[in-house]
Amino acid sequence: MTDFETGDRSTEKTPATASNGAITARYVHTDDERVLTFDRDGRTAVLAQNAEGYAMVSVREGPDGTELERYYGFDMALDHAAELLDVSVEELPIPDPAADMGM
Repeated sequence: MTDFETGDRSTEKTPATASNGAITARYVHTDDERVLTFDRDGRTAVLAQNAEGYAMVSVREGPDGTELERYYGFDMALDHAAELLDVSVEELPIPDPAADMGM
């Protein structure tokens, strides 16, 4: 079961979180990017896309980390994030506002 904790959705820049107990996901829409960060046992995987939401999704090991790879599809980026966290992609909680990332 996923526990969703979201702020006021009247603004796109409101962060959203989701957790399955072992993995916490945080989503924020900044002026420059849409950023989805997963944390598990001290490991971090970050998916980022331009603020307009139409570019490829990049995968990083941290919010300001070096880009590891770029993907057209959100599913492929999630696969890479799951690999970095050593979990299955089905275990990754996705906050509602992040569900439409990718081309």
